[in-house]
Amino acid sequence: MEQLLLHLRNLGFTEMESKIMVELATKGQASGYEVAKQLGVSRSNVYAALQRLTQQGYVRCGEGEPARYSVLDPEELATMISGRVQASLAYMESEMPRGGPVSPSFYNVEGDRNVTGALIRQLNLAAQEIVVDVWREEASLLRSELEQAELRGVKLLWAFDGGNAAQAPYPVWPPLGGKPQRSGGRKFSFVIDRSWCMLGMRYEDGTAQAVVTEHPVLVELLLNHFTQEMVLFELEEDMGPELQKRYGERYSRIYNKYVLHDQDEAGEEQAE
Repeated sequence: MEQLLLHLRNLGFTEMESKIMVELATKGQASGYEVAKQLGVSRSNVYAALQRLTQQGYVRCGEGEPARYSVLDPEELATMISGRVQASLAYMESEMPRGGPVSPSFYNVEGDRNVTGALIRQLNLAAQEIVVDVWREEASLLRSELEQAELRGVKLLWAFDGGNAAQAPYPVWPPLGGKPQRSGGRKFSFVIDRSWCMLGMRYEDGTAQAVVTEHPVLVELLLNHFTQEMVLFELEEDMGPELQKRYGERYSRIYNKYVLHDQDEAGEEQAE
């Protein structure tokens, strides 16, 4: 029941109107007095809401005294609401003023539902190219939208992590100052049409956080990172053990010099 009321409110009905419509659908038909008594609210508020719903065509008012009201069948109600929503969306899209250029900004998005929703909306707008760098678990959640993009002729470039994917030949940068780092997260990034990007993390408990921007600097950084991952992957595929044998120790020395330097110093200080 609560979910139904929530969706009715999302469609633009007030809480009172939503409850009245559900009550009428349950009873088949009822007078305003009966509805008010069942809901435990004032008759004046119920009659005002019934008048609005009747004027809009969602509720019918029968003849007789007292008047008895009934709501449209679900299919008819859905058709009417859908038509009006689509008409309003079309009008808004054509008539909404378009201002001047807006400087690129960074937006934080929190919550798995909000992150996924923002990403799906942008994937559906993709016209030429989508660059995806995700774990397989996250890719599976967006399979439908990515398949639809391919059917529209959008070029997809993929980089998967997890499963049997090769590990990057460099360590993760540790946090500075002994600050704890939240564990169990999987990074992901999307670059769409080389003008919009999202960079985020999805955790095992289902929560997610992301940064969204059209700033060209971050777009370029993510594209460069994607390119480097693909080059390293191709090198490992072609050279395999020989690459590790000839350069593995040198890789370790170089990365330890920069990435693990502060961590090593902290360990030495603690030992003293």
